[in-house]
Amino acid sequence: MTSNKVEICGVNTSRLPLLTNEEKEMLFERIQKGDKEARELYIRGNLRLVLSVIKRFSSSNENADDLFQIGYIGLIKAIDNFDCTMDVKFSTYAVPMIVGEIRRYLRDNNSIRVSRSLRDIAYKAIYAREMLSRETSGEPTLEQISEAIDIPKEDIV
Repeated sequence: MTSNKVEICGVNTSRLPLLTNEEKEMLFERIQKGDKEARELYIRGNLRLVLSVIKRFSSSNENADDLFQIGYIGLIKAIDNFDCTMDVKFSTYAVPMIVGEIRRYLRDNNSIRVSRSLRDIAYKAIYAREMLSRETSGEPTLEQISEAIDIPKEDIV
């Protein structure tokens, strides 16, 4: 007989609790009063949310355990910053927080870092190249691109 057990970071995901809406509301009221136990229960009750988010990043070469831990941090930040008076479901708020935390990790953990200014120059050059290609029906020269965006050709290269 096969089991649906998947273990990430020592957590058996098939045994993660599911919280009802009433339980979530009750726990969040306790969290706002400073109840640490309620916070832990709320975190454990929402770990499936982290699992669903890290599936989006399965194509990356990162270890699933690492992504789970980063997503866990995003979940905790979402719980700590969630405002239940805004009439928004917690998951609607938490998913972008978890995704953002994972993306930040992947960006910062990348071995190749390109500065924002270099990226901006590259986008300008690509856009200018496309525009000039349409206007002239041919491939523009480096000098033409440089002149069109007013950036020295050395910086473009």
